[in-house]
Amino acid sequence: MSAENLARPEIRELRVYETNIQMNGAIRLHANESSWSWDTNAGPINRYPELRPTELQARLADRFDVANENLLVTRGSSEAIDLLVRVFCRASKDNIVISPPTFVMYKVFAEIQGAGIINCPLSADDDFAVDVDVLANNCTEESKLIFLCSPNNPTGNVVPVPDIVRLLEARKDQSIVVVDEAYIEFSGTESAARLISDYDNLVVLRTLSKALALAGARCGAVIGNPEIIRMLNAVLPPYALATPVVDCVLNALSLDGNAASRKKIGDVIRERERLAQALSAKRCVQQLWPSQANFLLVQFDDLEEVQKRLQTERILIRDVSGNPGFDNFARITVGSADENERLLAALGE
Repeated sequence: MSAENLARPEIRELRVYETNIQMNGAIRLHANESSWSWDTNAGPINRYPELRPTELQARLADRFDVANENLLVTRGSSEAIDLLVRVFCRASKDNIVISPPTFVMYKVFAEIQGAGIINCPLSADDDFAVDVDVLANNCTEESKLIFLCSPNNPTGNVVPVPDIVRLLEARKDQSIVVVDEAYIEFSGTESAARLISDYDNLVVLRTLSKALALAGARCGAVIGNPEIIRMLNAVLPPYALATPVVDCVLNALSLDGNAASRKKIGDVIRERERLAQALSAKRCVQQLWPSQANFLLVQFDDLEEVQKRLQTERILIRDVSGNPGFDNFARITVGSADENERLLAALGE
């Protein structure tokens, strides 16, 4: 059985939305658009953008070293998660498998769809390592999606590729394994996307929000076998990416843009190590874990008191203590050198 057979039957039959012929320089009297436009830096916006941004798709496929037919451009990786849950999970029947604490939107989109959620919690005693055998053993016949965040948010650790392969083999023809690589540029590890041609039940998520500093543009990509991409494309609304967004992202993906982002990624990694060392020396810090992302997971003696102190200095960190066994835990994004200095100074001795 091929992986696409795991999708909802009505989705497998769904046709991709098609537009009328598009022709550059033509008089467009077919799409009910306005004949006048506002003046913008991005050029005229009275016309619909491409149904799917072909140049951007090609540029991202080249960046992630995959074929065009293996990639769909989405509004951030969050939209890709939503699409996957809607395509593969029947309400009140199918379920997803996750390892909390992890990116909360896996759970949120499953709840919206009415899908079940199987939790295989991570433990600080094991340095938050994901046990793929535990994931596989907790799956049921209705487990359609297994989400692996690598590096994981908020713990910052990666799932080794051999472990991903073992899970793909264990759940072949039974589950789609979704590897979310939102932070992979900060890890120095190789993308699981190179396995796409070998495993049709693998899907990889990428985003430009983190390493390319384009969170406000909302642009990402989902990578998988062509039939899965076709079904996701059929569910994705037409004209999903606005013209100014496409122009902005293409500019960031230029030679100069790529060079600038590589330098900035190096800066973040150096600051991450410096900040980790400085935070570890603070008396209010109980423990800090190594990270391969652009953030640090920190356990404080008294997180509430720390947050009060930081907020008086207008500094915000993310409280993640709501997860079981995570009392006084916070996630701290690695900022600029000046921002990190302000954080350290606010914490004092």
